Amino acid sequence: MTATLIQSPDRVVLQNISWQTYQSLLKDFSAEPAIRLTYDRGSLEIRMPLDPHESYRKLLGRLIEAATEGLDLEIRSLGSRTCDREDLQKGLEPDQCYYIQNEARVRDVEQIDLALFPPPDLAVEVDITSSSLDRFSIYTALGIPEIWRYDGRSLSIYALSKGHYSVCDHSLALPLLSAIVITDVRELRFPKQEAQTALSENSVIRQFRQWLRSR
Repeated sequence: MTATLIQSPDRVVLQNISWQTYQSLLKDFSAEPAIRLTYDRGSLEIRMPLDPHESYRKLLGRLIEAATEGLDLEIRSLGSRTCDREDLQKGLEPDQCYYIQNEARVRDVEQIDLALFPPPDLAVEVDITSSSLDRFSIYTALGIPEIWRYDGRSLSIYALSKGHYSVCDHSLALPLLSAIVITDVRELRFPKQEAQTALSENSVIRQFRQWLRSR
């Protein structure tokens, strides 16, 4: 086993890790929600997200949840649950993930086996620092239809089609929402340098709900 420290304070990569070791680490770290693991055929990335990452992650999640309420859609929120399949030798923990289109199929399923049930319909990735692993290739293998990627400045929406992700203007799960709309929600631009212009999280959510009602 070899370890490489990536040029980032929140990331370590290990090579030549077995699937069994990965599964054992998932159990060992289950009580540490701040630690995220990504596995791709022997490569294991351990992330320890910093505060800005977690703030954006949570805010995007609240916007998605508010949108489903405003649009009268059902949702099953699974946060950063582990999405993995042994047959693919791949696994990751999205920053947020949701069942929306397939919510009814998993509503009463206590623990969802992705070898038996569809993957989450929507995943969120906050990518403030560059990743050492190609997480999109793992998402492709798992078949997750839609990814929202936020880089600290703007949001991009990716849709899976014919084995590849392509940027699209609007969400598949929430067609009323575009990448521009989400990016322009003023909370996604915090922390601002002018502290007096920054909005609180609840103020942003209230503003977003008002926008939804106007549509």
